Amino acid sequence: MKAAYVTAPMQIELRETPIPQIPEDGILIAVKACGICGSDLRRWREGPGTEHDPLIAGHEIAGVVTKVGSQAKGYIVGERLAVAPDVHCGKCYYCEHGLYNLCDHLHLIGITPGYNGGFAEHLVLTAEMLDGGIVHRVPDTLSFAEAALAEPLSSVLAAHAEAGTTLGDTVVVMGAGPIGCLHLAAARARGARVILSEPSEVRRRIATRFEPELIVDPMSQNLVDEVLRMTDGLGADTAICANPVAATHAQAVELVRKRGKVVLFGGLPKSSPMTTLDGNRLHYNEIQVIGTFSYHPTYHALALEAIERGLINSGQVITHTFSLDEIERAFQTAASGEALKVMVQLP
Repeated sequence: MKAAYVTAPMQIELRETPIPQIPEDGILIAVKACGICGSDLRRWREGPGTEHDPLIAGHEIAGVVTKVGSQAKGYIVGERLAVAPDVHCGKCYYCEHGLYNLCDHLHLIGITPGYNGGFAEHLVLTAEMLDGGIVHRVPDTLSFAEAALAEPLSSVLAAHAEAGTTLGDTVVVMGAGPIGCLHLAAARARGARVILSEPSEVRRRIATRFEPELIVDPMSQNLVDEVLRMTDGLGADTAICANPVAATHAQAVELVRKRGKVVLFGGLPKSSPMTTLDGNRLHYNEIQVIGTFSYHPTYHALALEAIERGLINSGQVITHTFSLDEIERAFQTAASGEALKVMVQLP
């Protein structure tokens, strides 16, 4: 089979490799679509870790079951599946309390060494992945690309549930990459007014399709002033930092109202993870700062439903598709800043 390996910084190589053998309690799927995520781009830019063999990346996966092990229960050949990366242990404190995304022994398909991902023609799902992972059947009305989009949407839906986004809210989204635009769409689907802050002219233009109430260029406009103007001096109910920029954290604290919420959605670079917030403003205004990472498996099912019902318009989010043979061009496009979600599709 064909599989794509990151072999060096900004180099991804398509290789012929044997189709993996399935264990008796596992299944084999033919991958039909796999999205390129920001974490895939980071690995591509940095290159593979020296202590491990190159990994097949890709964790936004949809495909068709082609083989079922003799001891695998509940799956049949021909079923269409959407697969998310998280594989939890089911035994630690957090798993026992239903906080599977915080599992102490979490493994991630397409990210954790030894857990190959979806930029390949075939993918094995072991019993560990089937029992402790996130696998859902794809509705007949959805394309494989739409089913793969459910993975990044899942974390966005979980964040808005945690923030309590609802009708009448004003939500500020900081960052208009693929995830930021999913936040725009999700906030609007939940009834909120949305303000977008994005320094890139190209991304501001792309984001107009999601119809935010206001788009702000933070390089030439005062975002806090613009939010206060739009909210009659009150401030936003929620600010979502959907970017890897620590400065936006401090700005978010300044623009939310009393008892507002700041959602730290985008992780910071490992080399510079510290941030600075106004402690007095947090204290006296009772502002909540919420970190969100991944999601409970139920949000993957909800994401599939949201796309199927048209609550999230996948056509607005998926801007480019490439074949597996075009994987290098796909990564370059995803990194260009001129695309939202880039999908790699297989026949």
